[in-house]
Amino acid sequence: MSSEIVVCSFYTADDYYRGWAEKLRQNLEDLGVDYELLEIEKKEGENWADICRKKVPFIASVCEKYPNKKIFWTDVDCSILSFPDFLRNFSADIIGFQRGFGSPLNIGYGQRARFWEPTFWGINTTPQARKMIRDAAALEAVATIAATDDYFMEEAWRANCENLTFQILPSNTITNKGTRNEFSKELFYTFGSSGSVAEFKGQVVQHKRQKGKLGARRRLLFTAKKIEKVLPDVVSGRLRLIADTTGLTGLLTTNKNKDAAAKERFAQLKKIVKAGQTGDRATLEETEKALRGNVITTSAEEANITAAKSFLDYSDRGSDKKLSLAWWVRPFPGNFGDWLSPLIFAKHTDRNIVFQSTTTPALSPHIISLGSIGRFIKPNSIVVGTGISSEDITLASKADYVSVRGPLTAAVLKKSGGPSVESFGDPGIIISRIVPVERKTTNGRIAFVRHFTHKNVPMKLRDNMDELDVLVGDPAGITDLLVRLNQYDSVVTSAMHIYITCQSYGIPCALVTFEGFEHKVHGTGMKYRDYSLGAGLTEVNPIAIGHDLKKIDLDNITTDYKVSEAKMNEVEAAVLEGIHRYEKR
Repeated sequence: MSSEIVVCSFYTADDYYRGWAEKLRQNLEDLGVDYELLEIEKKEGENWADICRKKVPFIASVCEKYPNKKIFWTDVDCSILSFPDFLRNFSADIIGFQRGFGSPLNIGYGQRARFWEPTFWGINTTPQARKMIRDAAALEAVATIAATDDYFMEEAWRANCENLTFQILPSNTITNKGTRNEFSKELFYTFGSSGSVAEFKGQVVQHKRQKGKLGARRRLLFTAKKIEKVLPDVVSGRLRLIADTTGLTGLLTTNKNKDAAAKERFAQLKKIVKAGQTGDRATLEETEKALRGNVITTSAEEANITAAKSFLDYSDRGSDKKLSLAWWVRPFPGNFGDWLSPLIFAKHTDRNIVFQSTTTPALSPHIISLGSIGRFIKPNSIVVGTGISSEDITLASKADYVSVRGPLTAAVLKKSGGPSVESFGDPGIIISRIVPVERKTTNGRIAFVRHFTHKNVPMKLRDNMDELDVLVGDPAGITDLLVRLNQYDSVVTSAMHIYITCQSYGIPCALVTFEGFEHKVHGTGMKYRDYSLGAGLTEVNPIAIGHDLKKIDLDNITTDYKVSEAKMNEVEAAVLEGIHRYEKR
């Protein structure tokens, strides 16, 4: 028997399928292939769909039993003529036929509602492949919908496909499928046609075909960008200000998926996030339970749920009063620097902190603070330490300015017809007061933290370096990251608020960018100078370095600047003043 692969299938306890099972058993023994064939009893009240979905936990159990063998499923009424090398030795995570046994000329969800043909496919021993199977089985165990095995497998595929390699088998390797010639792969499979697919069509949950189309909003956005490029700076700046402050920017950039199932999931996620933002714990928990009941959540969906719970940490604090705060919340689950804003204000007020979107109209007063989000300041904003990322914008002159990040933002505000502001400082400066961490004996290692836009930059780390993730928004996660940063001898980062954090605690830090990726972070780079001048420190810019950190003299670019107590006092006073002005409104 073969030691590398196992073929599995099951059949119901009736003469018809037992006959097919015996033929398959003899077929596999003739091929010298290990197999797992299971007879299952059809219980009273069960139908074809109920039997089909049992395939999912069965395949999962075979994968668990044989962690080091490739697992192939075949329908019991099919024949495997041979196991050619291209099949036996496949290296992808998943191998199988495209749904409908189609060719690569019509691959994709525009042609079929599901990706894989369920009659025959293979699962490698890789962690990614086995996770997909575990996810399918976990969903099948809790789902209350009427669905067959391929629904759950498709859900697991969609949830994991970004991390999976896959191989499509040519349809002409099946008898009576496709067209063969002298270059065709070996024909190895005979397809059976028993079952009750037609009978149950419309009675079980199906995925829908997806047809991509460029929406009117996207076309309008592209047109607007083209027009903006040819307008004089002063005109384009004013138009951009109108778009940002009225919410038109948010409307044009919001993505809507047209697929019905995806729309439903999107609506549930939107409801979960909204519940978190408004402090509606019951709705969040109820909707999350409903979402998880019938689908496998993707990593992006999990990020939305995590962000929703982070919002809830601030919006449901037990107070009967609220403080409306605007900050940049994406990408979910949250970017460390942006989510410092609610953390800092939560330490200075007992009110529930309710999120005000930066990109939609604000109907009532709100505070806008940490981040390069000055372009989204509105006439009814109370501004505390906000900055900008480029100087070619127009700031809302009628807002209530307590402080801004630095003198460069203040100059743009003055140029926009706004007031003179002389109180400077990014609120991130006071994070060491918000989360006090005693910096004791360090671990002899260097922390490496990228800006989230640098996540895919290929980097080679030193042996004494550990990479920490900047995508964290919940209070506990942020606190954990702050504690961990203080355990290191020094930090290398391309994220400005990690750099600011280090200067708040006094952690030696190198602010860098990466050669060839200098423009991945939005803006002209002026925000670094604006911050450092506003913090009363030596003017700084990120240093462009190569991708092999073993070749970089990190000591030469690492500084140990620390923000003064006087500057922290000034920034903390601005935060308190912003809250005071909000409470007076």
